[in-house]
Amino acid sequence: MDARPIGVFDSGLGGLTTVKKLSQLLPGEDIIYLGDTGRVPYGSRSRETIIKYSLQDASFLAGFDIKAMVIACNTACSSAFEILRDSYNMPVFEVITAPAKAAAATTKNGRVGVIGTAATMRSGVYEAAVKDANPSASVFSVPCPLFVPLVENGRFGDDDIAALSIAEDYLKPLRERDIDTLILGCTHYPLLRGVISKVVGPGVTLIDSGAETAKLVFEDLQRRDMLSPSGRGSIKYFVTDSAEGFSQLASIFLESDVCGMVEQITLE
Repeated sequence: MDARPIGVFDSGLGGLTTVKKLSQLLPGEDIIYLGDTGRVPYGSRSRETIIKYSLQDASFLAGFDIKAMVIACNTACSSAFEILRDSYNMPVFEVITAPAKAAAATTKNGRVGVIGTAATMRSGVYEAAVKDANPSASVFSVPCPLFVPLVENGRFGDDDIAALSIAEDYLKPLRERDIDTLILGCTHYPLLRGVISKVVGPGVTLIDSGAETAKLVFEDLQRRDMLSPSGRGSIKYFVTDSAEGFSQLASIFLESDVCGMVEQITLE
Protein backbone atom coordinates (compact mmCIF):
# COMPACT_ATOMS: atom_id res chain seq x y z
CA MET A 1 0.00 0.00 0.00
CA ASP A 2 1.18 3.54 -0.79
CA ALA A 3 -0.83 6.64 0.12
CA ARG A 4 1.36 9.08 -1.83
CA PRO A 5 -0.30 10.87 -4.78
CA ILE A 6 -0.06 10.16 -8.50
CA GLY A 7 1.34 13.03 -10.58
CA VAL A 8 -0.07 13.81 -14.04
CA PHE A 9 1.07 16.51 -16.45
CA ASP A 10 0.03 17.77 -19.86
CA SER A 11 0.61 20.85 -21.98
CA GLY A 12 -2.87 22.10 -21.11
CA LEU A 13 -6.42 20.87 -20.67
CA GLY A 14 -6.16 17.56 -22.53
CA GLY A 15 -4.61 15.53 -19.74
CA LEU A 16 -7.90 15.82 -17.86
CA THR A 17 -9.14 12.98 -20.07
CA THR A 18 -6.57 10.80 -18.32
CA VAL A 19 -7.37 12.24 -14.87
CA LYS A 20 -11.08 11.60 -15.37
CA LYS A 21 -10.50 7.92 -16.16
CA LEU A 22 -7.94 7.55 -13.36
CA SER A 23 -10.38 8.95 -10.81
CA GLN A 24 -13.04 6.49 -12.02
CA LEU A 25 -10.71 3.48 -11.81
CA LEU A 26 -8.85 4.63 -8.69
CA PRO A 27 -11.30 6.66 -6.58
CA GLY A 28 -9.11 6.30 -3.50
CA GLU A 29 -6.04 7.90 -5.07
CA ASP A 30 -4.87 11.49 -4.58
CA ILE A 31 -3.89 13.08 -7.91
CA ILE A 32 -1.75 16.15 -8.59
CA TYR A 33 -2.44 17.60 -12.05
CA LEU A 34 -0.26 20.13 -13.84
CA GLY A 35 -1.46 21.77 -17.04
CA ASP A 36 1.22 23.92 -18.66
CA THR A 37 -1.44 26.22 -20.11
CA GLY A 38 0.94 29.16 -20.39
CA ARG A 39 2.99 27.34 -23.05
CA VAL A 40 0.39 25.20 -24.82
CA PRO A 41 0.61 23.74 -27.45
CA TYR A 42 3.78 21.64 -27.25
CA GLY A 43 3.20 20.06 -30.66
CA SER A 44 4.63 22.95 -32.66
CA ARG A 45 7.82 23.22 -30.57
CA SER A 46 11.27 21.81 -31.27
CA ARG A 47 12.29 18.54 -29.63
CA GLU A 48 14.78 20.39 -27.44
CA THR A 49 12.10 22.77 -26.16
CA ILE A 50 9.64 19.93 -25.53
CA ILE A 51 12.26 18.11 -23.46
CA LYS A 52 13.03 21.28 -21.49
CA TYR A 53 9.36 21.90 -20.71
CA SER A 54 8.76 18.24 -19.82
CA LEU A 55 11.67 18.21 -17.36
CA GLN A 56 10.29 21.32 -15.68
CA ASP A 57 6.79 19.80 -15.48
CA ALA A 58 8.14 16.57 -14.01
CA SER A 59 10.31 18.40 -11.49
CA PHE A 60 7.29 20.35 -10.22
CA LEU A 61 5.26 17.16 -9.71
CA ALA A 62 8.17 15.35 -8.06
CA GLY A 63 8.15 18.06 -5.39
CA PHE A 64 4.92 16.54 -4.04
CA ASP A 65 6.62 13.20 -3.25
CA ILE A 66 4.50 11.39 -5.83
CA LYS A 67 4.64 7.61 -6.14
CA ALA A 68 4.09 7.50 -9.93
CA MET A 69 4.08 9.92 -12.85
CA VAL A 70 1.83 9.93 -15.91
CA ILE A 71 3.00 11.92 -18.92
CA ALA A 72 -0.49 12.69 -20.23
CA CYS A 73 0.88 14.50 -23.26
CA ASN A 74 1.61 12.50 -26.38
CA THR A 75 4.03 15.12 -27.68
CA ALA A 76 6.06 15.02 -24.46
CA CYS A 77 6.02 11.21 -24.53
CA SER A 78 7.33 11.08 -28.08
CA SER A 79 10.28 13.35 -27.23
CA ALA A 80 11.05 13.01 -23.54
CA PHE A 81 9.69 9.75 -22.11
CA GLU A 82 13.01 7.88 -21.94
CA ILE A 83 14.71 10.87 -20.32
CA LEU A 84 12.02 11.20 -17.66
CA ARG A 85 11.83 7.46 -17.05
CA ASP A 86 15.58 7.34 -16.43
CA SER A 87 15.53 10.47 -14.25
CA TYR A 88 13.11 9.29 -11.57
CA ASN A 89 13.03 6.29 -9.27
CA MET A 90 9.30 5.67 -9.68
CA PRO A 91 6.95 4.21 -12.28
CA VAL A 92 6.66 6.66 -15.21
CA PHE A 93 3.84 6.03 -17.69
CA GLU A 94 3.52 7.21 -21.29
CA VAL A 95 0.33 7.44 -23.34
CA ILE A 96 1.47 5.74 -26.53
CA THR A 97 2.04 2.00 -26.00
CA ALA A 98 -1.31 1.16 -24.37
CA PRO A 99 -3.52 2.76 -27.07
CA ALA A 100 -1.33 1.31 -29.82
CA LYS A 101 -1.84 -2.20 -28.41
CA ALA A 102 -5.58 -1.56 -28.07
CA ALA A 103 -5.82 -0.41 -31.69
CA ALA A 104 -3.81 -3.37 -32.95
CA ALA A 105 -6.18 -5.72 -31.13
CA THR A 106 -9.33 -3.86 -32.20
CA THR A 107 -8.85 -3.47 -35.95
CA LYS A 108 -10.65 -5.99 -38.14
CA ASN A 109 -9.29 -4.96 -41.54
CA GLY A 110 -5.76 -4.16 -40.35
CA ARG A 111 -6.01 -0.47 -41.31
CA VAL A 112 -5.34 1.85 -38.39
CA GLY A 113 -5.37 5.64 -38.45
CA VAL A 114 -3.50 7.89 -36.04
CA ILE A 115 -4.00 11.61 -35.43
CA GLY A 116 -1.85 13.81 -33.22
CA THR A 117 0.26 16.93 -33.06
CA ALA A 118 2.90 17.65 -35.69
CA ALA A 119 5.72 16.68 -33.31
CA THR A 120 4.11 13.36 -32.36
CA MET A 121 3.42 12.44 -35.98
CA ARG A 122 6.98 13.36 -37.00
CA SER A 123 8.39 11.03 -34.35
CA GLY A 124 6.73 7.92 -35.84
CA VAL A 125 6.24 6.43 -32.36
CA TYR A 126 2.67 5.30 -32.99
CA GLU A 127 3.47 3.60 -36.27
CA ALA A 128 6.26 1.68 -34.55
CA ALA A 129 4.12 0.76 -31.54
CA VAL A 130 1.17 -0.49 -33.62
CA LYS A 131 3.49 -2.47 -35.90
CA ASP A 132 5.18 -3.97 -32.87
CA ALA A 133 1.80 -5.21 -31.60
CA ASN A 134 0.46 -6.22 -35.03
CA PRO A 135 3.16 -6.50 -37.74
CA SER A 136 0.59 -7.00 -40.50
CA ALA A 137 -1.29 -3.76 -39.75
CA SER A 138 -1.14 -0.75 -42.05
CA VAL A 139 -0.84 2.54 -40.17
CA PHE A 140 -1.80 5.93 -41.60
CA SER A 141 -0.90 9.09 -39.71
CA VAL A 142 -2.23 12.63 -40.07
CA PRO A 143 -1.14 15.67 -38.01
CA CYS A 144 -4.02 17.81 -36.70
CA PRO A 145 -2.29 20.89 -35.22
CA LEU A 146 -5.43 23.02 -34.86
CA PHE A 147 -7.27 20.51 -32.67
CA VAL A 148 -5.42 21.50 -29.48
CA PRO A 149 -6.16 25.25 -29.86
CA LEU A 150 -9.80 24.39 -30.54
CA VAL A 151 -10.05 22.44 -27.30
CA GLU A 152 -8.14 25.01 -25.26
CA ASN A 153 -10.61 27.65 -26.47
CA GLY A 154 -13.67 25.57 -25.67
CA ARG A 155 -14.56 24.83 -29.32
CA PHE A 156 -15.20 21.10 -28.89
CA GLY A 157 -18.97 20.77 -29.21
CA ASP A 158 -20.08 18.23 -31.82
CA ASP A 159 -22.12 20.94 -33.55
CA ASP A 160 -19.30 23.52 -33.63
CA ILE A 161 -19.04 24.66 -37.25
CA ALA A 162 -15.34 25.57 -37.06
CA ALA A 163 -14.37 22.28 -35.42
CA LEU A 164 -16.38 20.25 -37.94
CA SER A 165 -14.88 22.12 -40.91
CA ILE A 166 -11.30 21.64 -39.68
CA ALA A 167 -11.95 17.98 -38.87
CA GLU A 168 -13.39 17.36 -42.34
CA ASP A 169 -10.22 18.76 -43.89
CA TYR A 170 -7.83 16.82 -41.65
CA LEU A 171 -9.63 13.47 -41.64
CA LYS A 172 -10.59 13.14 -45.31
CA PRO A 173 -7.33 11.29 -46.19
CA LEU A 174 -8.01 8.73 -43.46
CA ARG A 175 -11.56 8.07 -44.70
CA GLU A 176 -10.08 7.46 -48.13
CA ARG A 177 -7.72 4.89 -46.59
CA ASP A 178 -10.70 2.85 -45.34
CA ILE A 179 -9.49 2.72 -41.73
CA ASP A 180 -11.69 0.94 -39.19
CA THR A 181 -9.78 2.07 -36.08
CA LEU A 182 -8.50 5.54 -35.19
CA ILE A 183 -6.09 6.36 -32.37
CA LEU A 184 -6.69 9.76 -30.81
CA GLY A 185 -2.98 10.35 -30.37
CA CYS A 186 -3.29 13.44 -28.20
CA THR A 187 -5.04 13.60 -24.85
CA HIS A 188 -6.84 16.76 -25.98
CA TYR A 189 -8.58 14.94 -28.82
CA PRO A 190 -11.16 12.91 -26.84
CA LEU A 191 -12.86 16.22 -26.06
CA LEU A 192 -13.49 16.38 -29.82
CA ARG A 193 -14.79 12.80 -29.89
CA GLY A 194 -18.26 13.86 -31.09
CA VAL A 195 -16.82 15.96 -33.91
CA ILE A 196 -14.32 13.29 -34.99
CA SER A 197 -16.93 10.53 -34.86
CA LYS A 198 -19.29 12.55 -37.05
CA VAL A 199 -16.59 12.98 -39.67
CA VAL A 200 -15.12 9.45 -39.79
CA GLY A 201 -18.49 7.70 -39.34
CA PRO A 202 -19.84 5.02 -37.01
CA GLY A 203 -17.81 2.25 -38.62
CA VAL A 204 -14.56 3.58 -37.15
CA THR A 205 -13.65 2.72 -33.55
CA LEU A 206 -11.96 5.56 -31.67
CA ILE A 207 -9.15 4.67 -29.27
CA ASP A 208 -8.65 7.14 -26.39
CA SER A 209 -4.94 7.28 -25.49
CA GLY A 210 -5.53 8.75 -22.03
CA ALA A 211 -8.22 6.25 -21.04
CA GLU A 212 -6.17 3.26 -22.23
CA THR A 213 -3.17 4.50 -20.24
CA ALA A 214 -5.29 5.00 -17.11
CA LYS A 215 -6.21 1.31 -17.28
CA LEU A 216 -2.51 0.44 -17.49
CA VAL A 217 -1.71 2.65 -14.47
CA PHE A 218 -4.41 0.92 -12.44
CA GLU A 219 -3.18 -2.57 -13.35
CA ASP A 220 0.48 -1.71 -12.76
CA LEU A 221 0.02 -0.06 -9.36
CA GLN A 222 -2.23 -2.91 -8.29
CA ARG A 223 0.42 -5.45 -9.31
CA ARG A 224 3.10 -3.51 -7.39
CA ASP A 225 0.82 -3.29 -4.32
CA MET A 226 1.08 0.52 -4.53
CA LEU A 227 -2.60 1.42 -4.36
CA SER A 228 -3.69 3.83 -1.65
CA PRO A 229 -5.49 2.39 1.39
CA SER A 230 -7.70 5.50 1.43
CA GLY A 231 -11.26 5.11 0.29
CA ARG A 232 -11.63 8.61 -1.06
CA GLY A 233 -8.97 10.52 -2.98
CA SER A 234 -8.65 14.18 -3.90
CA ILE A 235 -7.40 16.06 -6.95
CA LYS A 236 -5.28 19.21 -6.94
CA TYR A 237 -4.99 21.25 -10.12
CA PHE A 238 -2.11 23.55 -11.07
CA VAL A 239 -1.76 25.65 -14.25
CA THR A 240 0.79 28.09 -15.61
CA ASP A 241 -1.76 30.57 -16.99
CA SER A 242 -5.20 31.80 -15.92
CA ALA A 243 -6.78 29.56 -13.31
CA GLU A 244 -10.21 30.99 -14.08
CA GLY A 245 -10.20 30.09 -17.77
CA PHE A 246 -8.98 26.58 -17.05
CA SER A 247 -11.54 26.11 -14.28
CA GLN A 248 -14.46 26.96 -16.54
CA LEU A 249 -13.50 24.52 -19.29
CA ALA A 250 -12.38 21.81 -16.85
CA SER A 251 -15.70 22.00 -15.00
CA ILE A 252 -17.59 21.45 -18.26
CA PHE A 253 -15.53 18.46 -19.25
CA LEU A 254 -15.26 16.83 -15.81
CA GLU A 255 -18.95 17.51 -15.11
CA SER A 256 -17.85 18.73 -11.70
CA ASP A 257 -17.21 22.27 -10.47
CA VAL A 258 -13.46 22.80 -9.93
CA CYS A 259 -13.68 26.57 -9.47
CA GLY A 260 -11.56 27.57 -6.49
CA MET A 261 -9.58 24.33 -6.74
CA VAL A 262 -7.09 25.49 -9.39
CA GLU A 263 -3.86 27.29 -8.53
CA GLN A 264 -1.70 29.25 -10.97
CA ILE A 265 2.04 28.63 -10.59
CA THR A 266 5.28 29.57 -12.33
CA LEU A 267 7.71 26.96 -13.62
CA GLU A 268 10.54 29.25 -14.72
